Amino acid sequence: MRAKVHVFLKPGVLDVQGKAVEQALHGLGWGGVEHVRVGRTIEFDLKSADAASAEAEVKAMCEKLLANTVIESYRVEVA
Repeated sequence: MRAKVHVFLKPGVLDVQGKAVEQALHGLGWGGVEHVRVGRTIEFDLKSADAASAEAEVKAMCEKLLANTVIESYRVEVA
């Protein structure tokens, strides 16, 4: 199975990198861009019997390692 984990800062947490991207876009002439948030995507293959158990396993990985759940949220896709 192929897993994708999308990790983003939670609303209300200052996204310094997103702010820098927003300012750069404004400087390049795209002044209508607002509220830029930067995240990351982690992709990997996973041996699992079915999608439900794979998703549960990936969520456990997120809780323990892949996301800092104090300041980040995540979304899991398994195919």
